Amino acid sequence: MLISSAIAPLPDWLWKAFVITFGLVIGSFLNVVIARLPHGESIIRPASRCPSCSEPIAWHDNIPVLSYLLLRGRCRGCSASISVRYPVVELLCAALFLAVATKFPPGWLLVVRDLPFVAMLLAITFIDIDHRIIPDELSLGGLALGLVTAYWVPGFGLWSAIFGALIGYGVFFLMSWFYYRWKGKIGLGGGDVKLLAMMGAYLGPTGVFHVVLISSLAGSLIGLSYAFILQRRGQADSLMAVAIPFGPFLVIGALYVYLLGDVLGLPVQL
Repeated sequence: MLISSAIAPLPDWLWKAFVITFGLVIGSFLNVVIARLPHGESIIRPASRCPSCSEPIAWHDNIPVLSYLLLRGRCRGCSASISVRYPVVELLCAALFLAVATKFPPGWLLVVRDLPFVAMLLAITFIDIDHRIIPDELSLGGLALGLVTAYWVPGFGLWSAIFGALIGYGVFFLMSWFYYRWKGKIGLGGGDVKLLAMMGAYLGPTGVFHVVLISSLAGSLIGLSYAFILQRRGQADSLMAVAIPFGPFLVIGALYVYLLGDVLGLPVQL
């Protein structure tokens, strides 16, 4: 309630400007999470350093997006090129935060449930692309947060979150198990199953089914196109031999349902 009373009087333009700025800052932090968490490194210490020369980055060179533009994408110390992914993640986080703040009303749930959910999905996407893993710290941590806060979500509730998590994990765990027994290879990885459980805690049983449907369609279209390009270049023996992380497609489905599902007539709750 304190958060609601503090931000409710803000003019709409000022509130959205604050959300965008906050998203840029959190996006900068997510870059640290994406780089360090898969390696088991602390996301708090040491302070941000250049990936090439390991020199600490001064605060004025660590301003989201702006510092990257002013330095022309290079380290001030060693002039090594810095990946464009850093400002991309920051801008994506700001855009997602704005979308969430536009759909959901200001309040403590927005701060402790909705914004962390999309932030974790963003970090999971880039980690899975780079390392083909989905850290338990994000998927299981997000699952716990989704369950703990679900009781206070109007029209949703704890039981929807519990059933959604159980279906997300249980049903698709069984599907993965049967696929492995049938084909002798892993179809849906353990990280994907835990991610689905997390999504179920936020989207409910119906929502998690829509996530799988949308992600399967997106994965098939994009994945087969990518595999076809690799095959034409001689970098793959067959279309089915190309391994593509499925986590990003699950994230696409979850964001679609979370932000647009009820607008487009897709039920996301019990």
